[in-house]
Amino acid sequence: MYRFLLTPRWWGINVFAVLAIPLCLFMGSWQLSRFEDRVDTHQQQEDRSARAKTAAARPLADLLPVNTVTSGRQTSARGHYDTAHQLLVPGRTLKDRHGGQQGFYVLNLLRTDSGKALPVVRGWLPGDARAKAATARVPAPPKGEVTVTGALQASENQGTDGVQAGGGLPQGQLGMISAASLVNIVPYEVYDAWITLTDAQAPLHAVPPAAAEGSGLDLKAFQNLGYTGEWFVFAGFVVFMWFRLFRRDAEAAKDAALGIVPEGDGGGDAAAGDVPQGEGTAGERGADRGDERDADQGEAQGEGQDEGRGEEARAGKA
Repeated sequence: MYRFLLTPRWWGINVFAVLAIPLCLFMGSWQLSRFEDRVDTHQQQEDRSARAKTAAARPLADLLPVNTVTSGRQTSARGHYDTAHQLLVPGRTLKDRHGGQQGFYVLNLLRTDSGKALPVVRGWLPGDARAKAATARVPAPPKGEVTVTGALQASENQGTDGVQAGGGLPQGQLGMISAASLVNIVPYEVYDAWITLTDAQAPLHAVPPAAAEGSGLDLKAFQNLGYTGEWFVFAGFVVFMWFRLFRRDAEAAKDAALGIVPEGDGGGDAAAGDVPQGEGTAGERGADRGDERDADQGEAQGEGQDEGRGEEARAGKA
């Protein structure tokens, strides 16, 4: 009854199922491992951030370049502020108790002894960076040589929250904190990093460090979790379709073995073929007998007409 499994059609179905099911399970497991890695990285980043708040600050040169390990670490640098290039970073929202209020960062460049400048976010203020009432509250940076301490951050990119990469900002404002965006504003080299001060000068509010890119439970992490479910569903669908096709063909083979022919599979032709050749149905035989009677009557009428014409001819001769 299961010999249909040896047909070319079923060979193709079986090969597809044998290859598709392990592939779906492997891809689902891989996506799940990606999600677990992001969860572990997020936990490690939180642990590092908690330790960094109490750990001693390290020199800036020891923590560069910025990566997922050094991001958020406390660092210190020494130099003097460039008071001629104070910049405001608009459209920024703090992720703490001030999270529901829009504001802007106050950024100054610290000229270090190495010749490069370090972007320093001195703090955050609520309000619009274009309003004079808001900008008037910005305190002047300290003069002379200072030592700053803050959390190290990687340069922002177009995918960072709050970044305005489209340009069109007024003079004195900056849409993205990065060396690439500062290179055309200041006439000196800039570190490919920035720090946010731990202790902000009043009335500024300290900006908490952000998690390193790719280390948090962001949308990509939950996409990995969603893809995990999709691949496992695909594997179950392949099993379901194989079993459904197998049951259908097995039932058809069983019916054929019992001599059960489904309706519409040539039953009418078989009934018509059961009638012997040379014999018709009752209607056809009745029609044939009617045709024979009509032919006999026609012959009798023809003979009567011939006899009438012969008598007329003999009478004319007489």
